[in-house]
Amino acid sequence: MTTTAPSADARALGLAHYAARGVLEHVLARHCLTFQQQLALRAAVTADGPRTPDELVREVQDSLKADAAGIRANLDGLRARGLLVADGAHLHPTDAGRGLLAVVGAETAPVSARIWGGIPAEDLAAAGRVLALVTERANAELAALK
Repeated sequence: MTTTAPSADARALGLAHYAARGVLEHVLARHCLTFQQQLALRAAVTADGPRTPDELVREVQDSLKADAAGIRANLDGLRARGLLVADGAHLHPTDAGRGLLAVVGAETAPVSARIWGGIPAEDLAAAGRVLALVTERANAELAALK
């Protein structure tokens, strides 16, 4: 009996995204952190230098295609929890913010290893190329709609 692999399409991409995101959100919920807050905090922690709130909003917006007002509210929430701190015109992650991301990373690492483990490198490379192309094309379509 021959079985054929399912073809990659928007539905398969969406199902994989939401399954993986569901795992992450389960971990984030234990720390009273939303997916969008985690993404904004990660952007601040991994930035090459100080970032203004507008720069962080643009980065998260580019990733999630989310509303700027909602992202700003999440930045305010991160500041209120002491995970980000204002320094003049810039926002910096605090030690607590860096620590929280480290804890979330440590908690998700074993699950990620089980999800991604055993997938051949050539399959991951091919999937990476396809996903990069789909992202590029979808971003171009979105830009054309605006």
